Amino acid sequence: VFQLMVKHECHFVNGTEKVRYLERQFYNRMEHVRFDSDVGRYEGFTPFGECNARQANSDPDWMENRRTAVDWYCRHNYQGIAPFAVERK
Repeated sequence: VFQLMVKHECHFVNGTEKVRYLERQFYNRMEHVRFDSDVGRYEGFTPFGECNARQANSDPDWMENRRTAVDWYCRHNYQGIAPFAVERK
């Protein structure tokens, strides 16, 4: 069985002061490519992932969209996420 899973993660430090966005792609339960907003580009962990990372990193429009995901995906959704994920004790 072949299965692709993509996870989008937002890591908040001090509210929205320091935000890190991760997009992780898994194929057959193994992570093959990752975008980290702190790094600013895709990184491949398998030969298939390295090929996908090269292709994504060479597209300037796609990369601009990923780099700005910290603002339009993470910071934008912070108010809805915070009561459940941040303020719980």
